[in-house]
Amino acid sequence: MNPVEKGHKEVNGIKMYYEIYGSGKPLVLIHGGAGSIRFDFKEIIPKLENKFQLIGIDLQNHGMTEHRNIPETFEQDTKDVASLLKEIKIEKASFWGFSNGGNTVMQIAHLFPDLVEKLIVASAFYKKTGMIDGFFEGMENVTLESMPESLKNNFLELNSDQSALKNMFEKDSKRMQTFEDWSEDLLKGIKSPTLFISGDKDVMKPEHVVEMWRLVENSQLMILPATHGSYMMADFGGNIDGKLIDFTVSEIEKFLNN
Repeated sequence: MNPVEKGHKEVNGIKMYYEIYGSGKPLVLIHGGAGSIRFDFKEIIPKLENKFQLIGIDLQNHGMTEHRNIPETFEQDTKDVASLLKEIKIEKASFWGFSNGGNTVMQIAHLFPDLVEKLIVASAFYKKTGMIDGFFEGMENVTLESMPESLKNNFLELNSDQSALKNMFEKDSKRMQTFEDWSEDLLKGIKSPTLFISGDKDVMKPEHVVEMWRLVENSQLMILPATHGSYMMADFGGNIDGKLIDFTVSEIEKFLNN
């Protein structure tokens, strides 16, 4: 993957890393917890870089962006993304957020609606009961040792500082442990065209994604035969379902161009 532009911008007290691929209508890519641009969207960027201007952003404490010693919040990530886009002169874009990144892009539509052309919310949630049984109970005792090796390796390839890995893990975990349900009004207030995507064996229940789809007026829904994110990236075992990813990309391209 060869970005046409990459680097850091000073944003809200930290240096945020971003990459830009291709040209055309801007599509901002927001990774999930413990992820990065190149981990979460590794399979996607080569398939879309000739069709859109792809803008990938590493969020606070992730990838090649600097760390903070404050709790992570989706609202802070939202403000960081909006500020970075202002720095690189992007006034309006579509957004594709995966997992926690999906929560972030919903907050972008809520807090900065004028920034949003269209929204792709992939494998996200808005209330605790929407997650599979035992998810939040499991988060209470989670340890760095239990973090998938693929995510650890990705982080350390980009930032070899073990204390930074620990900080990212603790901040991500704490955000989940302290998550409080969002109001339905947040979703009802999303006015941009929205596509919800999830796997039928995802970490959020399919019926929860259906619930979100019903709350956002005129939104679209796609539930695929997949685990968490395996419709767009390798699963945690490193397996890639190329045909499924191609299908996801073709549907997203159709959604963005209609």
